[in-house]
Amino acid sequence: MQAVVWMGVNGPGMTSMSGSQFLDTNVLAYVFDSQSPQKSAIAQTILRAGGFVVSVQVLGELYVTLTRKLTSKVPDNVAAQVIQSLQVYPVVPITSTLISDAIQTSIVHQLSYWDSLIIEAAVTAGCTSLLTEDLTDGQTIKGVRITNPF
Repeated sequence: MQAVVWMGVNGPGMTSMSGSQFLDTNVLAYVFDSQSPQKSAIAQTILRAGGFVVSVQVLGELYVTLTRKLTSKVPDNVAAQVIQSLQVYPVVPITSTLISDAIQTSIVHQLSYWDSLIIEAAVTAGCTSLLTEDLTDGQTIKGVRITNPF
């Protein structure tokens, strides 16, 4: 079962968020995506390396993706364990300031609000890179370099 991957993850491996990689939902969801074995292998390698940051938004989106969107849905209780296990890493909360900043980023960079909220969470955490396939690879927004690991 894929859930074993989560149990073998290294611990947080850091005491501060600065300089870390921020992971978008799609990177974590690919661990469980049997329809994309190559992306799944890459995502598992990223997960095992540890030292990343996520946000409340990413955790919520991941739960929905695992239990509702994947072809091979993950049982609710397993998905809940996955979300719980990821909370050993720094998790950026959604605050009113983060929302305001995301709206501004959305306007200035012509991005969706949700992508802007991810970027602002990465900025808040002091991350230097954002791993995602949803934005332009190589682009830098607000000091955060976008990297598509796939």
